[in-house]
Amino acid sequence: MDLTTLQALNAARTRRQAAVVFSDLETGQSVLCVAGERCPAEWTEAMAAALRSGKPGMIVVGERSFFLNVYLPPPRILVVGAVHISQALARMAPIAGFDLTIIDPRTAFATAERFAGVELIAEWPEDVLNVRPLDRFTAMVALTHDPKIDDEPIRAALDAGCFYVGALGSRKTHAGRVERLRRLGLTDDAIARIRAPIGLDIGAASPAEIALAILAEIIEALRRRDIMPGSEEHR
Repeated sequence: MDLTTLQALNAARTRRQAAVVFSDLETGQSVLCVAGERCPAEWTEAMAAALRSGKPGMIVVGERSFFLNVYLPPPRILVVGAVHISQALARMAPIAGFDLTIIDPRTAFATAERFAGVELIAEWPEDVLNVRPLDRFTAMVALTHDPKIDDEPIRAALDAGCFYVGALGSRKTHAGRVERLRRLGLTDDAIARIRAPIGLDIGAASPAEIALAILAEIIEALRRRDIMPGSEEHR
C-alpha cells in the first residue's frame, strides 16, 4: 500500500468510516474506497459484500484480479440513562463484541458503585456529543424516560445516521416523543427509524430480559443495515 493510500485510510479510520482497499495483484497499486463516497461502479457490488462480511477477499474485474482488505470501525453502544436495564446491558455488550458507554447527568444514578468497570459519564448528553460525535457504527439506546435527557441524543443519533436508535417507553409515551421530535424539525421518515417500544418482542419482563431483547435488536440492526449509504448515486 502506497503512502498516500495509507494516509487516506488512516484519516478514514480516525473518522470511524468504513473502507475497503482494492489492491491490483499484477501491478501492486492500491485504491481506497470509503463507504458513502464515490467508488468505481464495477467495484460497488464487491465492496458492499466485503463491508457486510467484514472479511478480506478477491475479485476479478475484466482481466484484472484485486485483493480486498476491509476496515470497519468497531461497533459501539451509547446508552443514555444509568438505570437497571443499563447495568444488565453493560454486562452483556462486551460478550457480543460491543464497546459501551453510559451517559446520565443524574449523579444519584451515575455512580461508579453501580457501574463498576463501565465507561460512565455523568454529564448532559448534548455536552458529551459535542466532543464525541455519533456515527453510523454507533447504536443509541435512550432509557431515562425523561424528555429533557433523551430527546436531544435521539435527534442527534437520527441526524448522524446511527445504525440503531432505540427508546424505552410505551406506545403512548412514544407518541408524545414523536410530537416533540417533529417540533425539533425531524421528518416522519427519520422518526420512523426509532425502535420503540425498544427491543425485540420476546415477552421480556425483567431488566436483564429487556437488556437481552435490546442487544438482540441491536445485533439485528447491525447485520442488516444499509452498508453503503449514498452509494446508489454512484452506480
